[in-house]
Amino acid sequence: MESNFFEQRTDLQELQEAVFTLRSEIGKVIIGQEQMVELLLAAILADGHVLIEGVPGVAKTLTAKLLSRSISVDFSRIQFTPDLMPSDVIGTSVFNPKDSQFEFRRGPIFSNIVLIDEINRAPAKTQAALFEVMEERQITMDGTTYVLDNPFMVVATQNPIEQEGTYHLPEAQLDRFLFKILVSYPTQEQELQILQNQHTNNMATMVDQVTHVLNHQQIESLRLQVRKIHIEEKLLHFITAITTNTRTNKSIYLGASPRASIGIMNAAKAIAAMEGRDFVTPEDIVKVATPVLRHRITLSPEKEMEGITTDEVVSQIIQSIEVPR
Repeated sequence: MESNFFEQRTDLQELQEAVFTLRSEIGKVIIGQEQMVELLLAAILADGHVLIEGVPGVAKTLTAKLLSRSISVDFSRIQFTPDLMPSDVIGTSVFNPKDSQFEFRRGPIFSNIVLIDEINRAPAKTQAALFEVMEERQITMDGTTYVLDNPFMVVATQNPIEQEGTYHLPEAQLDRFLFKILVSYPTQEQELQILQNQHTNNMATMVDQVTHVLNHQQIESLRLQVRKIHIEEKLLHFITAITTNTRTNKSIYLGASPRASIGIMNAAKAIAAMEGRDFVTPEDIVKVATPVLRHRITLSPEKEMEGITTDEVVSQIIQSIEVPR
């Protein structure tokens, strides 16, 4: 029994070291934004997609690029625009005169880490093209199913301020993102450090210094370890109490689905593993509940008019439920 326990702790130590090195590589360029980096790494370990929201210039796109650079996997970037067609994302069938038949040419979504910039810029039909690929990791074209390689992760960004020429993401698509990360401005001290770095170093040079830390086989191995993290039944009850409350809460018009409960559990396991624990604590659940839930619930019109945010409502719900010990 002791031998198994020791082996497991050694494995988690390797995971911790990998996470520490990933943070260090990204930190060569990114100043601050610790929560964004932590949640991005947790999403990789929990095999989830991420939506990042923030004003322009707060390193949303750059962080996603650095993440892909520190992991030895394929990376593609898609700039969503109002005239972008579904075929521009998933691919299209092209007639081959040699064989006198159509052949499927894969789009940029066939990659391991896919950065979608300004996801709310594309029309509904292009957004809908992502539904199947994000949930089932496959694409069906002309009756043929094409399975994507593992790992597969979508990192999407959107600007919360500029609404002209944008298309609201439907709830069904939002539900497919594990986290919605809100990125704020850096502090004055952090911004000073950013200026000093830019003054003494070229951005391209700093990015080139970021090296590969993990490959896709190692990621699969780490994910397997995360899935084995222990979570007590009373903590499962705690998770379901939170999500069930969102469906009966008077402040909420549309509550969270069971996919949200699964997301909280998987994300809490990832956070526990990143901290070197082979078990989930209530604090892990509280830490991930807001980024998992904030995009999955819709406030009642009255609360929206009052200026209440989803984060505030989620915080009130967590505070109203007894934390298991």
